[in-house]
Amino acid sequence: MRRIDAIGIGIGVFAAGGLAYIILQMAGLNSPEAGIWSQLLLVGGLIGWLFTYVFRVTSQKMTYHQQRQEYEEAYFQKRLEELTPEELAKIQAEIEQENKMKAKG
Repeated sequence: MRRIDAIGIGIGVFAAGGLAYIILQMAGLNSPEAGIWSQLLLVGGLIGWLFTYVFRVTSQKMTYHQQRQEYEEAYFQKRLEELTPEELAKIQAEIEQENKMKAKG
């Protein structure tokens, strides 16, 4: 996220709180009650966002993790394409030997 995005989100949240306050006052709540309810809505939204963030972190659905995984896959694919047929056959033989060793042990 760029700095300007974070600033925009902050201004948007601030504006949403003010708008909620005005709407609640227009709905008939007095000033302190409208303030409490608008703060409650904002804190509830923050807690909801926090839970989605924790979920994305624990399930490794973060943008950084996905980008890193895609980079690693592209890197290994490129390395695989650069191998000669002899090198590829050697690696495959090593993998088969390791699999046989695991199956025995």
